[in-house]
Amino acid sequence: MLRPERMSRVSVTGANRVLDDVIETIHDLRLVHVTDYDGEWEGFDPGDPIAGADGAAERLVTVRSLQSILDVDPDREAQVGSVDVDDRLESIRGEVNTLDDRREEFREERRTVDERIGAMAPIEALGIDLDLLTGYENLETRVGEGDESAVRDALDAADDVARYELFAEGDAIAVFAEPAEGEQDVLEDVLVGAEFAAIEVPDGEGAPTEYVSQLEARRADLDGEIESVEDDIDALREEHADFLLAAEEQLAIEVEKREAPLSFATTQNAFVAEGWIPTEKFVDLAEALETSVGEHCEVEELERASYDSDGRLVDREPTDADEGGRGEPETAADGGVAVETDGGTEADRPMSGSEPPVVQENPDPVRPFEMLVNLIDRPKYSELDPSVVLFLTFPAFFGFMIGDLGYGILYTAIGFLVYTRFDSDAVRSLGAIALWAGGFTMLFGVLYGEIFGLHVLGEVVWGGHPPIEKGLSPAGIEWAQLWLVVSLLVGLLHMTVAYIIGFVEEFQKDGLRTAVLEPGSWLIRMLGIWIWIFSESAASAKPEFLFTVFNGEPFALGFTGFSATVGLVGLVGGFLLGVLMFIVSEVGHFGVLPGIVSGALESLQVLVNVLSYTRLAAVLLAKAGMAFVVNLLFFGAYSEGPAGAQEFHFLIDHGPDYVATVGPNAELMFPGLVHMGIGGVIGGVLVLVFGHVVVLALGITSAGLQAIRLEYVEFLNKFYEGGGERYTPFGRERKHTGEN
Repeated sequence: MLRPERMSRVSVTGANRVLDDVIETIHDLRLVHVTDYDGEWEGFDPGDPIAGADGAAERLVTVRSLQSILDVDPDREAQVGSVDVDDRLESIRGEVNTLDDRREEFREERRTVDERIGAMAPIEALGIDLDLLTGYENLETRVGEGDESAVRDALDAADDVARYELFAEGDAIAVFAEPAEGEQDVLEDVLVGAEFAAIEVPDGEGAPTEYVSQLEARRADLDGEIESVEDDIDALREEHADFLLAAEEQLAIEVEKREAPLSFATTQNAFVAEGWIPTEKFVDLAEALETSVGEHCEVEELERASYDSDGRLVDREPTDADEGGRGEPETAADGGVAVETDGGTEADRPMSGSEPPVVQENPDPVRPFEMLVNLIDRPKYSELDPSVVLFLTFPAFFGFMIGDLGYGILYTAIGFLVYTRFDSDAVRSLGAIALWAGGFTMLFGVLYGEIFGLHVLGEVVWGGHPPIEKGLSPAGIEWAQLWLVVSLLVGLLHMTVAYIIGFVEEFQKDGLRTAVLEPGSWLIRMLGIWIWIFSESAASAKPEFLFTVFNGEPFALGFTGFSATVGLVGLVGGFLLGVLMFIVSEVGHFGVLPGIVSGALESLQVLVNVLSYTRLAAVLLAKAGMAFVVNLLFFGAYSEGPAGAQEFHFLIDHGPDYVATVGPNAELMFPGLVHMGIGGVIGGVLVLVFGHVVVLALGITSAGLQAIRLEYVEFLNKFYEGGGERYTPFGRERKHTGEN
């Protein structure tokens, strides 16, 4: 569960005449993660594609292009069996390309019409007939948009303009100018420095509005033409979609098979393919190839190994391939494969230097949390998979911070809808995580006795005294203090698990010394300083609630803090010893002075990292406070009790006048919109619904993100690297075609 599924490196060796059958069998099994040959074996070259690969690839490109043009839904349900691609593909391509070209022509013309209509806006504003704006022998004209005063100033200052007339309407400007004697084409130079953008005046006669009407009529015609073509394209899609999906799948499989030898090591007569397969599936591979080609190929399990954190083999079972190196595979007299050896170590060296691919092996409830781990990176084959730890902690963190039956029901319902309505594995994982988070939110909500921020659940289930409280009112301040301390303890436990995992990883990788000096020293430092913090040493400088929350307020566990002696032992024997151990490690990495400085400064992280977990209590109180304010505005509330120890009560069953009958220490906090007439009720309902929706949404963005942060930054950061390769077996699941 904490380790990926065990993989074996396998080799398939055979004569070239059985290559097609071997590829077909391996493809259908979808078990072997094929590794690419790196070209380093003497006498072996990378293989060539099987004849017809280029043609199949070209047809595949064509099919995918047609799918894109026709907008074929890749998730469309279609099962049409094997199809004859060549007979039908060219006909479809001709029809589709003709319609697509027509549609593009109409769209291009429509874009041109739209541009002309847009350009006519200034001309329409001027209201001057089109035939009056151009066509003069002795006058130059310009129409455009700009600053009227700047254009006039430019014309007035121009010596080569004998006279001019300017018409303006807003930013729209028309200029008519007579060049000075002997001058021509003067307006372009005159207006170049003015704030003026010329527009082209279309050829035409009459009012600009008439011309625009003609353009709009043409646009409507083009819209009709485009719609007609798109109807024809829709008809083609319905007619050929199933065929195209089947053809795409069939051709993709054909290309995969024909290009498979590119990953093989080959000679003139034989081939060698290597890959990784789940160890327990090796027998299935061997039996399938035995059935397919008999003795004409040889299947070997080269390694059945575990890897340490540095990618080194730590457990290898010897196989027959270890007896010698690879030579030229030759066809034996009986039709099988004879493999010569040269006594070297070629067989020991894999075809490429890649690590085994990773198949995360977790129980069904844990698998959705693999997605949270993989958001950082997939674990290496040699790493522990922390998904199970996230499964045990993330929903609990989230549920503790929200802790409300009503919100928990909604989170669970949202998770159920997401899990059941979507096909994407990633989205379904989010739905499953929401189900777990919602379940813990409901659990803590029952323990807190709250539903949508109201304490009626505590009255019904616990008789008014739920086993735990959030500590929002002054009377329950000790509960808030308790949750701060509990957050610290949870942080200590969570990080202890992280350092222990890191210790195990480092021990396997570099031995005991490195494990002790690095993750071990961090653990000793953390426990040492926090034992001192929870001790009576220098107690007057520490918050008093550290020593009271487990001594009667609110839990009577008899803990008043570790003794001063234990605290000093933790500080000196734990924290300072851990600092010295870490400095030794840093000196070994960076040198004496940088190592001392780095080791001393970084040692404070054990304090900061644990304090970071107080965000659990902070979000708990913040979300409780937001829900309290929403209910306060709707129902109203009053406080009761002496100053500094008041309890809050909502006016659910009473009006504001009830507060006067409670006692001298009762004080109205807010009368409640529900008690302010019909207008108040309507406004109050809006506030109640919108407010709780906001709290529900912020619960995801605050509690969810804070829980994720603790997992990623405080926990995984202590030991996790990632970088594993996804297990992608050679082959493809058929959805639209049957077997050929």
